[in-house]
Amino acid sequence: MPPDVPSHESRFVPRTLLSDERIGRMRELINRLPKAELHVHIEGTLEPELMFQLAGRNGYELPFSTVDEVHAAYKFTDLQSFLDIYYQGAAVLQTPEDFHSLMSAYLDRAAADGVRRAEIFFDPQTHTERGIGFEVFMEGFRSAMEDAAKSNGVSSALILCFLRHLSGEDAVKTLHEAEPHLDGVIAVGLDSSERGRPPVLFEDAYKAARTLGLRAVAHAGEEGPPEYVESALDVLGVERVDHGVRSLEKPALVERLVREQIPLTVCPLSNVALHVVDQLADHPLPAMLDAGLQVSVNSDDPAYFGGYVGDNYEQLVEVLDFGVGELADLARMSITSSFLDETTKVALIEELGAVVAG
Repeated sequence: MPPDVPSHESRFVPRTLLSDERIGRMRELINRLPKAELHVHIEGTLEPELMFQLAGRNGYELPFSTVDEVHAAYKFTDLQSFLDIYYQGAAVLQTPEDFHSLMSAYLDRAAADGVRRAEIFFDPQTHTERGIGFEVFMEGFRSAMEDAAKSNGVSSALILCFLRHLSGEDAVKTLHEAEPHLDGVIAVGLDSSERGRPPVLFEDAYKAARTLGLRAVAHAGEEGPPEYVESALDVLGVERVDHGVRSLEKPALVERLVREQIPLTVCPLSNVALHVVDQLADHPLPAMLDAGLQVSVNSDDPAYFGGYVGDNYEQLVEVLDFGVGELADLARMSITSSFLDETTKVALIEELGAVVAG
């Protein structure tokens, strides 16, 4: 078992107001903590500046005339209002070079935040539906991932996500199309609008993925009910639940998640941006940790939600008063929740302990 990291004795006991100096020191520590990011959509890392650059490169006319207009549009009422603009932005991605630029920009930022392992969602149907083939985006993604491993030491892998607003049959078809291009893909996932789209609709796609040796995760319990978390576990056979914040509504489910140590990949700033919670001060993360849930903190779609993984950690310090022990616990759980081999996990956690002790 990986060694434990020192933890703060009393979690979430109110402390004095934080000074700018202390916040600065905490941010420096956050960036030094080795961590994994397990819930990030690569298409959701498309910053407005890069969006305009790629649109100009490809002669694509955006529905915005300035970067400021794009930022002004990033005010969402729910998941669907976000997805509408998300798919508009993805249309600028057309060549292997575009996908390379997108992945490189994310991995550079992740490295600066102390990310040592990134397991990255991508949405092939977003691209194949507009005539961009697997060979185009996979070439760009893989070359950027190889470059980052050499330059930044960031280990990365891809998670092929099915769009749940499309049919289960379309998911199976997408998986078959993906078969010649699975180098670098470690798992399948399920994302997009959750309401009214239970996991059972994608049972066949997940069965097919298992025959290909792929692992399984799924978004559940963000906008959907806790029963969707149960279905993701029992029907799809997922090893990790993305979001899962509504699990707290069902005590028996919480007990199961704790007993089986099923990881939950939580995205605090995303939950605020999409009105899953009204404000970060109301976030259930402290209650989830107190319940003994295996939780990691991630960025989701950082270009749209105003924060990469380091920003999420920093906001937990500023708003929820997390200390060194809490941050170290989250970083440790991100590593143990990853699909890395156990030897690498142990090495990263030992490094984490040294950072905290030093």
